[in-house]
Amino acid sequence: MIYCGIDWAERTHDIALVDDTGQLVAKRHITDDAAGYKILLDLLAEYGDSEENPIPVAIETCRGLLVAVLRTGKRKVYAINPMAAARYRDRHSVSRKKSDPGDALVLANILRTDMHAHRPLPQDSDLARAVAVLARAQQDATWNRQQIANQLRSLLREYYPAALAAVEPWKNGLCRPEAHEILRLAPTPTQAARLTRTQLQAALRRAGRKRGIAADAERLRDVFRADYAHQPPLVEEALGKQMLALLVQLEAASRAADDLAEAVEQAFPQHPDAEIILSFPGLGVQLGARVLAEIGDDRTRFADARGLKAYAGSSPITRASGKKSSITRRWVKNDRLNSAGYLWAFSAITASPGAKAHYRRRRDDHGDWHAAAQRNLFNRMIGQLYHCLQHRKLFDEQTAFPVELAAAA
Repeated sequence: MIYCGIDWAERTHDIALVDDTGQLVAKRHITDDAAGYKILLDLLAEYGDSEENPIPVAIETCRGLLVAVLRTGKRKVYAINPMAAARYRDRHSVSRKKSDPGDALVLANILRTDMHAHRPLPQDSDLARAVAVLARAQQDATWNRQQIANQLRSLLREYYPAALAAVEPWKNGLCRPEAHEILRLAPTPTQAARLTRTQLQAALRRAGRKRGIAADAERLRDVFRADYAHQPPLVEEALGKQMLALLVQLEAASRAADDLAEAVEQAFPQHPDAEIILSFPGLGVQLGARVLAEIGDDRTRFADARGLKAYAGSSPITRASGKKSSITRRWVKNDRLNSAGYLWAFSAITASPGAKAHYRRRRDDHGDWHAAAQRNLFNRMIGQLYHCLQHRKLFDEQTAFPVELAAAA
């Protein structure tokens, strides 16, 4: 059997092929373009790569055009963690020497000796991979929007506390279009104090408000004309210009998050697993798409529910040595899935009586803190999701939480 290792880079890649004995049978240096990919595929075919008997490939990444080319057909591609590859390198040399062809050889030998200990990339459908791209991009845009909003809030605290008081009653405060229109109209507290009711009402209308305009304009006028401390005029004007620059970034991040959320709402319901995922309490379109993006639709990816729980970081980990033993939370995990699971469990507590009873039992009877109880609930529900996806069943409250429902009754 032949094994392939690829040390990838931005412009060129090194390929190494080894046989069962570890003997190097071929090596190439290719460019990162269509011509280079053709040389790679021809090289694999020369050494027996076919649809019935594909050559497994090890590479230190899971994305990019090179990986997309390698994943055609039934070929198994193994994404090796760079830290793991560095440990394997020490098995072959103690002099700490390193080269790109040598790294390709190390990757090929990883498959030759320990292929059973590594997982190939899942064979997800194209639709699932498209949903993953959109859901992750929307998640990144949401995080970016919140980061810029936090920077803007911190800046306003330095010279413009009236703006924070003005947007406090609104949900999502500084991310709302009404806040953007008012801050653009009056970037400093001195200018805000001069705003009239007519100007405030016009700003709210430009932001898309239809109701309560007069009452909100009156409230904003009173807030802006209240007594606050001020920076020196020149400093206040400079801070206002800095605030406007941050406001432009926040508006762009908000538009990106909204556009990607709309794209997710169009793509996710088309997937066959969407109905099952949305049947779970606490999962909507956006959060359900994030869950699907991380677990995929390859049913052979996880051997059992325990594997999925470990991948999500919801199951605890035991460290035992001699007389010492400790059970702690799992730090090595899929951070995106773990973040989605936190929001999922938080929403399920209010959406499901059984989930709420389970959470209260973990807090009251087991003495868990809030995060630990919520993580335990996520651990249980993602196991239920694995079962439902494997057997094509919708979520059923009575089956999922029979004991908790009886106790609640």
